[in-house]
Amino acid sequence: MIDTRRPEEAIEQLRREIEHHNHLYYVEAKPEISDYDFDRLLEKLVALERQHPELVTSDSPSQRVGGTITKEFPSVRHREPMLSLANTYSLEEVEDFYNRVRKLLLLEGVSDQEIVGELKFDGVAVSLLYRDGLLHQGATRGDGVQGDDITVNLRTIPTIPLRLDSFFARELQGSAREIEVRGEVFMRKEDFERLNDGRPDEDRFANPRNATAGSLKLQDSAEVARRRMYFVAYYMKGLEDESTAHFRRLELLDKLGFFTGRHYRLYSELQGVIDFIEEWAEKRWKLPYETDGVVLKLNDVRQWGKLGATAKSPRWAIAYKYPAQQAKTVLHDVVFQVGRLGTITPVAELEPVRLAGSTVSRSTLHNFDEIERLGVMLHDRVIIEKSGEVIPKVVRILPDERPSDAVPIVPPMRCPSCGTTLVRPENEVSYYCPNDQGCPAQIKGRVLHFASRNAMDIQTLGDALVEQLVAKGLIRDPGDLYFLQEPQLEKLDRMGAKSAQNVLRALEKSREKSYEQLLFALGIRHVGRATARELSQAYQSVDALRKASEEHLATVPDIGPVVARSIIDYFSKPSWPDFLEKLRSAGLPLCASESKEQINRNFEGLSVLFTGALDRYDRQKASELVLERGGRVVGSVSKKTGIVVAGHDAGSKLDKALKLGVRIISEGEFEAML
Repeated sequence: MIDTRRPEEAIEQLRREIEHHNHLYYVEAKPEISDYDFDRLLEKLVALERQHPELVTSDSPSQRVGGTITKEFPSVRHREPMLSLANTYSLEEVEDFYNRVRKLLLLEGVSDQEIVGELKFDGVAVSLLYRDGLLHQGATRGDGVQGDDITVNLRTIPTIPLRLDSFFARELQGSAREIEVRGEVFMRKEDFERLNDGRPDEDRFANPRNATAGSLKLQDSAEVARRRMYFVAYYMKGLEDESTAHFRRLELLDKLGFFTGRHYRLYSELQGVIDFIEEWAEKRWKLPYETDGVVLKLNDVRQWGKLGATAKSPRWAIAYKYPAQQAKTVLHDVVFQVGRLGTITPVAELEPVRLAGSTVSRSTLHNFDEIERLGVMLHDRVIIEKSGEVIPKVVRILPDERPSDAVPIVPPMRCPSCGTTLVRPENEVSYYCPNDQGCPAQIKGRVLHFASRNAMDIQTLGDALVEQLVAKGLIRDPGDLYFLQEPQLEKLDRMGAKSAQNVLRALEKSREKSYEQLLFALGIRHVGRATARELSQAYQSVDALRKASEEHLATVPDIGPVVARSIIDYFSKPSWPDFLEKLRSAGLPLCASESKEQINRNFEGLSVLFTGALDRYDRQKASELVLERGGRVVGSVSKKTGIVVAGHDAGSKLDKALKLGVRIISEGEFEAML
C-alpha cells in the first residue's frame, strides 16, 4: 500500500509509535513487539528523516543512536549544589538519623515526620535540564558545584525522555518553563557482562558503576549508545508549587515517563524504615541491576532548606549501604591459568553457591604465597566474599571443619598450555612458563593485550576469535594480525563476509593510534600506560628505545633498575627483529609524532599521580593536560611524587601518599591549577 500521508505526518506518527514502544520496553518492562520490529520502525524513521532533513528535531528517537564526536565536555554550573549523601552500614545510625531529624523538626514546630525509602542505585549522578518540555542539557555531578555537559551522550539513553510535552500541560499545570530532574545513570548486569565479554583481564571493567562512568565520557556518542545504559530519576525541581512532597514528586516523575524503579515507599514510623531495609537485603539480588543500599529522605521538602547540610551532605537524607555478603562453600579443585607473560595463576573451583545475587563457582587464589597465607587445602570449607559485590575471592578457611581427605595444593611442574617445565624466579611469588614464543596461552594473551582498549583498541578481536586464530596457526604474534586476509577469516567459526570485513576495518583503524599506545601494546613486562608515556617522551622512536643502555633507561623518571632490565630483556629476544619488521610493514606508529605545543608551565617540574575516579576528565585526558603544562604523569607513589590528585574511591595509593606526606589535591584544585 502506498503511503499518501505528508512526510511530516508520517514522521510524527513513527516518532509517537517508537517512543510508545520504547517506554513499554525500558520503563514498563512490557514490550509488545519484537526487537526486530522495533529496529525496522527506527530504520524507517531514519530513512524518512534523511529524505527530509528539515524535519529532523532534537527530540526525535533517531537522535538516540548517536554518532556525534565530542572532543571536549564543557563545564556547567549547577543551579543548586549536587551534594553526596552521608553513608552508614549500621541500623543504629539509621535510628540516630531518624531521631535527629525528629528533634530538628520539633525545633521548627513540626510534629509529623514521614520518611521516603528508595533503593540506592549504584550508578553515576547526573542532572537533566528541560526547557519548554525539551531536554536542553545534561551534566555530571562533578564536584557538586559544577559538572561536565554530556548532553550528547545522555541523549542516547532510552530512559531519558527527550520531550515531556505530552504530559507537561496535564501534570505540571502552570509550572515554570524550566524543570530539573536528577538521578543516576547505571548499567544492567547483563549489559555489563556483555561489555566485558571477550576483553582481556587488564582491560575489563571492575563493576557496572566504573563501566558507566567511563562510558559517559566517551567521545563517540554512537559507542555510548551501543553500551546500553539506563537512567533512574529520583528528584525533580521546578514545579509551580515547590512545597510538593518528595513522594509526590516521585509519582510525577513516573507519570512523566521516567524510570524510577517504583520501589519507593512512604513511612511514618521508624520500624517501617527498618523493615524496608531488611526486606531489600535479599530481594535486591533478583533485580536486573546493581543496588548497594537504601536511601532515606525526609518527605517534607519544605523542611530541607531549614535542616540544611554539612559541608558535603544534607541533614535530611542518609544512605544505608549493605555490608559485603559472604557465603560458605567447598574448594573442590584448583586449575592453573597461563597469562600473557607466562604467569601461572591458581584458580579455585568451588561448590556452586549463591552469593550477592549470582552463582559463584570460581575464584582466583592469586599466587602460591596467598595460598600459604590462607592455609587453604583441597576440599577445605572456605568463606568467600564479593569484592565490590562483583569479584569473588576466598577470604578465609574454616579449619574446624577441615575434612579428613584434605590435601595440600601443589604447584604444577609443567605449563598446562604447552607442557614446558615451569620456573620460579628468585624473590618472586609466581611461577612462569618460559616458552614465550610457543605457548598458545601466552600468544593469545599477548594478542588480546595488544588489541585492548588502552592499547591498539581493536574492538572486533574478542577472546573466541583470537583463540581460533592461534589454534589454526594463522597468527604467532600481534604483527601477524595485519596480514590476515578476508578468505582466512571467513572460514572461522561464527564468521562470515561481514564479520571478516569488520575485523579488517578495525585493524586498519588501529594504524592511526599513537606511538605511546603502541609501546603499551607491546606488552613489555612492568611497562604500564604511565611508563609507556615516559618512554615515549624520553625516546622518540622504537629504534632509539631498543638501542638504549640499561643505565640510561634507569635514569628515565618513574623507571628504575627492574623496569630497565625488563625492557632490555624484551628487545634482546630472538623473535624481536621479525616482529619489528611486521609492525614496520604494517605501517604502525614506530616513532612519536610532533609534540603538542606547551600551553603554560603551571606543572613544570611536578610529577603528578592520579588515583580514584575523576568526574570531569578521563585519565587519558587529565594526563594530557598535565603534559601540555610541562608536568609529568607517574604511575606509583614515592617521596619524589609532587602531587596526588585524588578522585572518588581512591585506594592504597592515596593511603601511601598520606604516609609519605605527599601533597594531595582534589579534582577541583587540579582544575584550578590548569
